[in-house]
Amino acid sequence: MRQVALNTHISGTFNTELENLRNSVLTMGGEVELQLNQTLEAIRENNGGLAERVVLNDLKINSMEIQIDQECLRIIAKRHPTASDLRLIMTISKAVTDIERMGDEIERIARLITKNKLPVSETIKSSMILIGDRVAAMMRGTFDAFARQDGDAALRVYDQDNRIDSEYKKLLSYTTSEMEKSKDDMQDWLDVLWSLRSLERIGDRCKNVCEYVVSLSEGKDLRHAAIESMQQKLDELS
Repeated sequence: MRQVALNTHISGTFNTELENLRNSVLTMGGEVELQLNQTLEAIRENNGGLAERVVLNDLKINSMEIQIDQECLRIIAKRHPTASDLRLIMTISKAVTDIERMGDEIERIARLITKNKLPVSETIKSSMILIGDRVAAMMRGTFDAFARQDGDAALRVYDQDNRIDSEYKKLLSYTTSEMEKSKDDMQDWLDVLWSLRSLERIGDRCKNVCEYVVSLSEGKDLRHAAIESMQQKLDELS
């Protein structure tokens, strides 16, 4: 199992700063995970009040991203980190951008609920919840892999996006066909489609963070690696 541990530095303060930085990312991730779970609950119960709280809480997530970015810059300027420490800080800087955008996608879904524009079709709604639950599981695995800086675990989570994409495409096709038969306001349908897309995009963002964890554990950038190479790694783990 490939994992990365924090280096031991002469400066105990530097160790503390790096640990606090990593914990800040996990705290931010926990907030986003809570946002998603509350949004899924709001969909199940058609709870506009809960969805409104999700929308308002997005400001907190945005603020956390700014604070973490500023701390990354401060540490780089003050400590001049090298090697694995610098890779960790750069990984954190990239990861928080994706995590913040997960929050944005969740907010989009929550706004649909606050406007009382959830799809009438129980098939669409139940499928939306199913995909949302899979995305929530992927998100949980992503943050766990990040917490342990475990590249192998990140690769396993990475592969979950394929199933989410497949289910999203099926739901998109079904929803489009329902649109064609419906006489309802097309804007309402477009809002639903954007919300479905947001669920799929959260999975993509989790996938990005998993790539960062793999890159951190292996010491090289895998973002542009061929799909076959990633699949080979997955096959080796199975």
